[in-house]
Amino acid sequence: MIMAKGCHVFLAQISATKEDDKPEGKQVKDVPIVQDFPKVFPENLPGLPPARPVEFPINLIPAVAPVAQAPYLLAPFDMKELSEQLQEFSDKGFIRPSSSPWETPVLFVKKKDGSFRMCIDYRESNKLTVKNHYPLPRIDDLFDQLQGSSIYSKIDLRSGYHQVRMREQDISKTAFRTRYGHYEFHVMPFGLTNAPAVFMDLINRVCKPYLDKFMIFIIDDILNYSKLVIRLCSRVHHTFHVSSLKKCYSDKSLVMPLEEVHISDTLQFVEETVEIREREIKRLKRNQIPLVKVRWNSRQGPEFTWEREDSFKKKYPHLFTNRTSSSTTKS
Repeated sequence: MIMAKGCHVFLAQISATKEDDKPEGKQVKDVPIVQDFPKVFPENLPGLPPARPVEFPINLIPAVAPVAQAPYLLAPFDMKELSEQLQEFSDKGFIRPSSSPWETPVLFVKKKDGSFRMCIDYRESNKLTVKNHYPLPRIDDLFDQLQGSSIYSKIDLRSGYHQVRMREQDISKTAFRTRYGHYEFHVMPFGLTNAPAVFMDLINRVCKPYLDKFMIFIIDDILNYSKLVIRLCSRVHHTFHVSSLKKCYSDKSLVMPLEEVHISDTLQFVEETVEIREREIKRLKRNQIPLVKVRWNSRQGPEFTWEREDSFKKKYPHLFTNRTSSSTTKS
């Protein structure tokens, strides 16, 4: 797919964005190429993630006491949301009842789609945690890696943190108390100080064969890029990174929301000059303007155009290197 820089897309066909093209109306089977990866786009996380080399540890400063805080006062709407999310997390196996001495309060953070994410206020616990100094990538290095690229696909994992298991001996340190009970996490929750570093370590291991070849990432946001100019959009499935990405994401059970497939109608087709076919002089009252007839390799524009020779020669000098005296001069 050839998309304008800045578009957020992932393995979608080129199509105009319409009012009726809403995420809730999208199904995996309706999206070409995406339909080849049904396990990557489940409606929800199916349950506990598989065992992986990376688990989330909580290493404490020596000789510290467990943190025990009372639950926060929540509005009626938040209480309803809390009850529903606790039930959902319990059904998926993300949390279990706890008898841990650790007790941390719950709060809610509004997401960009209007829904609410249940977060645990681990600020006091984080003060007692040994920090993981996993290096974050430098932004300027990432931009350097993207130089010259023309195709981008941005991927946002679904509930990325919940796709990482807790280390068994540290599960009790994630305990939180609510009006509806005392629970602890089997998976990495939001709010822990080392969560970004551990998640980046996981993504780095999973996607290592592709890093800096056609992929960069920061935490759970992954950007695939290509410096290839694809002539025919119908060949994207065979020429882009689909086969490699299938192994990278599907085999490792990292899943993504289908609603993160954004389709845009702001396209930019790359035009390539092929050759100069003719030359003529456009005569005005007081001067003459040399023109050249240029043949283009273009998907949208005309095959031939007349361009000013002087400006065109500066931009595409290689087209004039092998010109012979057989070029036709018109007057």
